[in-house]
Amino acid sequence: MKKAEVGYVIEFKEGLRGVVEKVNENSVIVDLTYMDNYRDLELDQRTVVNHKNYKIIRENAI
Repeated sequence: MKKAEVGYVIEFKEGLRGVVEKVNENSVIVDLTYMDNYRDLELDQRTVVNHKNYKIIRENAI
C-alpha cells in the first residue's frame, strides 16, 4: 500500500476528505477544511487517520 505524503488528498471514514499535513510512522494528520461542507458537519479542523484506513484521491490538493 502506498502511503500518503504531505499535500495529498485522502478519503476515509465513508466519504470524509482532507489534505495531509503531516505524515507519522503509523498515521497522517489531516486538515478537514478542504471539504466544502466542513462547517455543516461540525467536525474538528484536524484529525488523525491510520495508514490502513484511507485511500489516496489526489497527489496534490491544488
